[in-house]
Amino acid sequence: MSETTNTKNVRDDEIDLLDLFRRMGKGIGKMMQTIGRWILISIVFLLKRWLPLGLSIVLGIGAAYLLKFTSASFYSSDLVLRANSVSSTSDMISYINRLHTYCKEKNFASLANAISVDTTEVRNIVDISAYWVIDRGNDGIPDLVDYRGNHDIYDTIDIRMQDRLDIRVNTKVPQELTNIRKGIISFINADSLFQQRNRVRLRQNKELLARLDYDILQLDSLQKVIIEETSRRQPQTGGQMIFLQEQRTQLLYTDILTLHGQKQSLELERDLYEDIVTILSEFSIPITRVNGGGYYALRTVPILFIVTLLILVLLVNRKKLQEVYNRY
Repeated sequence: MSETTNTKNVRDDEIDLLDLFRRMGKGIGKMMQTIGRWILISIVFLLKRWLPLGLSIVLGIGAAYLLKFTSASFYSSDLVLRANSVSSTSDMISYINRLHTYCKEKNFASLANAISVDTTEVRNIVDISAYWVIDRGNDGIPDLVDYRGNHDIYDTIDIRMQDRLDIRVNTKVPQELTNIRKGIISFINADSLFQQRNRVRLRQNKELLARLDYDILQLDSLQKVIIEETSRRQPQTGGQMIFLQEQRTQLLYTDILTLHGQKQSLELERDLYEDIVTILSEFSIPITRVNGGGYYALRTVPILFIVTLLILVLLVNRKKLQEVYNRY
């Protein structure tokens, strides 16, 4: 009796599961039909009203070119810096973006004081912003700049480069980029914390170089002693000892080369990257304005198109909207 009951319960469960899948399939099918119907209705709606929608696009393009000819031109250029003395590039980016805040708030007095540029020239600056440089593939080669600030900090393949940053300047007068660059570098060098970190870095570099020179001298002396001892020994009486001495000499030679490599890296750091920051890529004078027709069209065309579309939808459904309004 129990076996029959269990078998019946299993069959009922199978039937319930099949019915559940059948209902899910019908529900998905109805949803796809509804989506397809709405897509078809939308396409027909757009095709029937192509004239006003097309006119909205034309008006958007016309408005874009009107803005182009009535607005002051501004140009964009980038400066790439190597941060030598900061513990984190994010500190340098945050510090430089103070200038972005001044530009955004149109605080020309503070901006002029920060970068030591005349107030009349500062008014030509549209924006100054610092950005991360992204290394795709983590191969040590810069590939792109994160202008949108949407890079995933947990990405271990495409990483933020910790030794450099990009500064983009938008200005109405590109000929003033040289003065702006001098002002930005002066603004960075004026920070007392950056100055202190750079002094500590250079002092540590000097101390480590002195230690490397001492270690290299000691290894050279030891190598000479081993060579002299080896040359005095006779192969007939100490062949095995001579072989061991030659091995020690080779090991010392490898150690000396390693220390010389470290010394050259430190000397390169000292001679090329002595300041708080080093310019890796200078501003270039742009010839094409940023705010051209396409710049404004990307804003005016979608806005006018969406507004026109909403008006058409309201006109088509005005009777239904009137009924709803009268009802409530």
